[in-house]
Amino acid sequence: VQLQASGGGLVQAGGSLRLSCAASGRTFSTYGWFRQAPGKDREFVAAVSWSPGITYYADSVKGRFTISRDIAKKTVYLQMNNLKPEDTAVYYCAAALSGRGPQANYNYWGQGTLVTVSS
Repeated sequence: VQLQASGGGLVQAGGSLRLSCAASGRTFSTYGWFRQAPGKDREFVAAVSWSPGITYYADSVKGRFTISRDIAKKTVYLQMNNLKPEDTAVYYCAAALSGRGPQANYNYWGQGTLVTVSS
């Protein structure tokens, strides 16, 4: 099983980025995005159940970020709009065999992709 995250980069505040997480191997029940800023603990950002596609968001990103999945491509996306400097972090995708949302049992993790938002 592999989770390949991509799409990070440097963007100005107010800008947008789209992260992708391509999954190989089996299909999981839930896919999530987490982030870890320098000196801080890793935190939940968003999650989507593979079927029927129920989404979950951290309060800090609601209305700005959208998580989605492409079943045919086995890829999960995180569209990030109106980015703020406090969104700067390494973003990780993760997959869970059971459970939903932030409390799912995330068994597999991708390598992380850096998002830097300048003010």
